[in-house]
Amino acid sequence: MKYKILIFVLSIGFFACSKGGDTPAPTPKPPVVIEPSLTATNGVLIDIDPGATNIYAVVGTSQKIEVKLAAIPTSGVTIDTKLIKVADNTTAFTNSISSTSFSTPVTITGLVPGVLYNLSVVVTSKNTASNTKTIEFKIAAK
Repeated sequence: MKYKILIFVLSIGFFACSKGGDTPAPTPKPPVVIEPSLTATNGVLIDIDPGATNIYAVVGTSQKIEVKLAAIPTSGVTIDTKLIKVADNTTAFTNSISSTSFSTPVTITGLVPGVLYNLSVVVTSKNTASNTKTIEFKIAAK
């Protein structure tokens, strides 16, 4: 009986000490890049934005605006600009550009004196289409 117990204990010890196969070292996960939010407060600013309740007065038939970003998504943004006549809802000007800059100039052309327009600037991340900021305000040429 002693031998049976001894053989039993030795066999358990043998199996417990047997070395298994080498496991490969874990591969490091790539760092997670968090895209900056364009919708955050001051994420996108327009340098001439008078606010939603005011009208920006332009002298002449064109106006340069500056689209400023607090942070830029890794692959950049698309800036869509649209000028619509308020009286009949027709489009007077459109422009779409790509940018990887913190400040992008856009020149609005085709303004007619005495006509009220609604200017819409839509900034969209090229990485995430839902990361979009729209700024709208009224503009008129004197």
